[in-house]
Amino acid sequence: MPAKRPPVPLSRERIIEAALHIADSQGLRRLTMRRLGDALQVEAMAIYHHLPRGKDALMDALAEHVTAVHAEPADSWQESARAWCRASRAALREHPGVLALALTKPPKGRAAIALMEQTEQLSDAGLPDPAQAVRALRAYVFGSVAVEVQRSGWADSPADGAEPWRPPSAGGGSAAADADFEHGLDALLAGLNPRRTEAER
Repeated sequence: MPAKRPPVPLSRERIIEAALHIADSQGLRRLTMRRLGDALQVEAMAIYHHLPRGKDALMDALAEHVTAVHAEPADSWQESARAWCRASRAALREHPGVLALALTKPPKGRAAIALMEQTEQLSDAGLPDPAQAVRALRAYVFGSVAVEVQRSGWADSPADGAEPWRPPSAGGGSAAADADFEHGLDALLAGLNPRRTEAER
């Protein structure tokens, strides 16, 4: 008889991964500490060792997970901004179950650091008001993903014979949504261009 594998130690990463799975597959309202403990095969109280503030800390961690986005600097502020927007969109689309948290929770921890990093990148690339640009870009990305998830029917039970919603990493999404996003991003970047603004005065 083969020896039993030792149980996988509980960690913050395992907790967040399990919580994301519940939120994405069942909805955020179904995410309770007890249900999370069942998914991890531990007592719910064991989770508090890694998240002392309990569910509040869990919600913060989930929001941070999908908003702490990093993108390498590019040759221009436009391309840096574009890379960040694409990475942010990808992270949010992958976990629609916690989109509401991303929309309502203020940036904390790694998410706040990522925003500061993005602001510095745009400033170093020569954009006069990078903080305003980051706010506008962030609002655009969050809003476009919210509309895309709404249209996808993720929150609805699939009709008989219809395929359930799938994240982009599993082949979900649509070319039309991608094209809409890029078109809107082009328009926003053009509007943020200080040279164009000065020429229109």
